[in-house]
Amino acid sequence: MTEKKKEKILERWKRYHRISGAGDITRRYFVMNTFDGALTMLGVVIGAYIIGGLEPITIISAGIAGSIAMGASGMSGAYMTEKAERTKKLKELEKAMLTDMKNGLHARSHRFATIFAAVIDGVSPAFAAMIVISPFFIARFGIIEVETAFLACICLTFAILFILGIYLAKISDESMIRYGVQMLMVGLITAALCIMTSILLGGAIIR
Repeated sequence: MTEKKKEKILERWKRYHRISGAGDITRRYFVMNTFDGALTMLGVVIGAYIIGGLEPITIISAGIAGSIAMGASGMSGAYMTEKAERTKKLKELEKAMLTDMKNGLHARSHRFATIFAAVIDGVSPAFAAMIVISPFFIARFGIIEVETAFLACICLTFAILFILGIYLAKISDESMIRYGVQMLMVGLITAALCIMTSILLGGAIIR
């Protein structure tokens, strides 16, 4: 593919993105699902630590399986939802314009937005989850201790949450520190709930 053709494709995608208004919805998908992916893996790691199953291969296997599940679920769910919503909007536009627009610019823009939103919805939680458990890949080769990987995992989760808070603050033009701290508080509450649940379930299983 020539450079000129790549530029044309990129320009076309930018036009579709602008016409469909995909920016707002994909931004929400990105934040929500990155948040979900990070906290889900934090719960997995904390649960494994509490019950004494903090083996790198176990965490890696669970993380990869969870990432695939979240990615596939997010992508398919977002695609079907966006497709339905955008088909409805297109039909309403067709009624207002009294014309068939199925092969027009708006239809192509909506199809682009549907696929784009699905990709963002699927990739963002999986990517966040893999970042969170990445220290266990290092621990798997004996470069760091498992306990160090556990602590690094928690730090990475809180770093992701804080960055998401800063990102939301920039969108809303609010205090970056306040938003970042609020996201960290959610992470701390989630961690506390995971610890409590794991201890209660572990005790029940042992009894």
